[in-house]
Amino acid sequence: MKLDYVCIALVFLLIGCSQKPKKEPFEEKLTSYVNPFIGTDGPGNTYPGATTPFGMVQLSPDIGIPGWDRIAGYYYQDSIITGFSHTHLTGTGAGDLYDILVMPTNSRFSDSIPENNYKPYSRFDHAKEGASPGYYWVDLLDYGIKAEMTATSRVGIHRYTFPRDKNSKIHVDLGYSLNWDKPTDTYIEVVNDSTLQGHRMSTGWARNQRLFFEMQFSKPFDSYEIVGSKTQNKSDSKIILNYSTIEGEQIVVKTGLSSVSSEAASKAIQTEADSDFDTIKKNTEDVWEKELQKISIKTPYRNKKVIFYTMMYQSMLAPTLYSDSNGEYKAANDSNGKLKDGTDSIAKASNFNRYDTFSLWDTFRAAHPLYTIVQPEKVPDMVKSLLAHYTETGILPVWSMQGSETNMMIGYHAVPVIVDAYFKGFDFDAELAYKACKESAMVNERQIDIYKEKGYIPVDDGHENWSVSKTMEYAYDDWCIAMFAKDLGKTDDYNYFLKRSQNWKNLYNSKRTWLQPKNPEGNFIEPFIPKEYTPYFCESNAWHYYWFVPQDVEGLITSTGGEERFEQKLDSMFSYYPEPEDKLPLFSTGMIGQYAHGNEPSHHVAYLYNYVDRPSKAQKLVSTILEDQYKNEPNGHCGNEDCGQMSSWYILSSLGFYPVNPAQGVYDLGVPQFEEAVVQVGNNRSLTIRTEGLNGNPFVQSVSLNGTTLDKSYITHKEISSGGTLTFKMTDDEKLANKRQLKSPEVNKIYK
Repeated sequence: MKLDYVCIALVFLLIGCSQKPKKEPFEEKLTSYVNPFIGTDGPGNTYPGATTPFGMVQLSPDIGIPGWDRIAGYYYQDSIITGFSHTHLTGTGAGDLYDILVMPTNSRFSDSIPENNYKPYSRFDHAKEGASPGYYWVDLLDYGIKAEMTATSRVGIHRYTFPRDKNSKIHVDLGYSLNWDKPTDTYIEVVNDSTLQGHRMSTGWARNQRLFFEMQFSKPFDSYEIVGSKTQNKSDSKIILNYSTIEGEQIVVKTGLSSVSSEAASKAIQTEADSDFDTIKKNTEDVWEKELQKISIKTPYRNKKVIFYTMMYQSMLAPTLYSDSNGEYKAANDSNGKLKDGTDSIAKASNFNRYDTFSLWDTFRAAHPLYTIVQPEKVPDMVKSLLAHYTETGILPVWSMQGSETNMMIGYHAVPVIVDAYFKGFDFDAELAYKACKESAMVNERQIDIYKEKGYIPVDDGHENWSVSKTMEYAYDDWCIAMFAKDLGKTDDYNYFLKRSQNWKNLYNSKRTWLQPKNPEGNFIEPFIPKEYTPYFCESNAWHYYWFVPQDVEGLITSTGGEERFEQKLDSMFSYYPEPEDKLPLFSTGMIGQYAHGNEPSHHVAYLYNYVDRPSKAQKLVSTILEDQYKNEPNGHCGNEDCGQMSSWYILSSLGFYPVNPAQGVYDLGVPQFEEAVVQVGNNRSLTIRTEGLNGNPFVQSVSLNGTTLDKSYITHKEISSGGTLTFKMTDDEKLANKRQLKSPEVNKIYK
């Protein structure tokens, strides 16, 4: 008996030993798929530095040499770094910001070059550089210093690891400027041996910029030297902080920002960055991970994952936070610290975050519709920010940043953003919003007075007259206002703006089937060559703008001569390539025939095949654009990223839909790129997008929503936000893809 008990015990012991402890399933972080270097080479104009989603701080390296390629401060092909500044634009093609440059140095290297205005610099190597969401690092090879960056919403955090050197220094340069940026008033105050305060006022693309800061150092500096002038109203303030460092010593620098005061910047450090560097870095990475988790995709291709999640990351780099934690910010109508009535220029956002950096000519097309799906908690704040700009200036912003209107580009495209959000049920003051939209369309600026009088904008001697483009875009925005007025019961306004929305027809030359510029007398300009880039079109030609009638695609089809002729013209758009001798401007990139994916006016055109019962052609083109125009490499963008528009096009199109009319509440169906995608749409709901038979089958045979086959070429925002399952069944038979009789969205109807 005893032997039996021993044997049984041995058996249980062996079983216990053979059962290894269960491993927790490994969950790969989505942040590991983000490559912030995509777009830092070529025309993308992105930056690789540290930031938070929609954050005030963009702490990123500056090459220090001006030029188009370095418009975001950094250019992948370069080999030097001049420092790290705290504000940058993402993919705009506009050279502004670069506030508060910081550069560590020591006695190992002291060369200077005229290209960066003789400022300290160091060589660097991409093999000793890296970036991930919320974190950037690089070895400054000439000094043997490792530089690391992370950020909170309003604070930039540096960590410098020094070698042994009695002459280590940290330079803080407020006079540093690049491209269009110019400091007008800089000031540095040494509060104590580990704290600086000051401000940098500047002008450039955005005028009257005001940035206050506090800078805290983890190690007191031994001494300092102020270069330039300590007094206010000087534009070249710089301070050099002197240290004696031992091998491997680390100094952390925390820089709080505010448009209001240094005290507010100090509070930002206290409330957001009261931790060590690694803890802040981890917290910021967690914030990014939470945002990226809003869409989970399944694909066997790592590069597709990297591109998708990098596009998600880049879609959240603008708009940027502008208000302090207590809601205060510099009002948009401020010029010299005071308003017109002499009162203080500080405004306050009550119960919302004030955002700015609204690249509306770009982002109304796809970025803002994307935000209504995956950023529903931020959409009301963005709309209220647009309305705050109106309250402060009397007009909605065109392209605003840092509390200033740049008046860059055309249209009044805050209107479709507001109207879209209104019909999708987001909470804000609708009457104020309508008043802002209407008044912005009735001002006598930007040739709107002439547009109201003639029903089109004629050609004049202006360098950027853009007469056809302005007419087309004003007409679209007018349609949005008409829909808004109709829903609010404002019948007279509805009829007035609906009539204005047809103004595109006033430039339609039916004999030539082109939208063509006219002179003030109403005569078409001749000679007229549609493929030429002229002042009649905004960063485009007649081929690009022919298709910009999203409010009346049916009317455009009729004017073109019917569906067959419309399809033929679309075919020509994608097959008529420029000749070698044609002069193409800088922004004509990502070309497929005359289509230019590198610039926004073309972004909806491939989907127009849906409106003539040729969805297979739309699907083929969309897949080609997704595959060829986006790469997992520094030169991965075919054009300017433009504050989230280029990336948002990718996100929506790769999921299988895109808004041809961004304010209608519908998304035109395309072709998904993933086996499965789960989109968190708010209110604890999710939309699962499944693709059956994806591999080797390029066309969509059928689409069903929650088991019911769709007989239309679109899905509504309400259907998306309600959640459920959207299933695409794929085929390799193009005829099957075109066999479905699909309904297109109705003209002059908003889908609530």
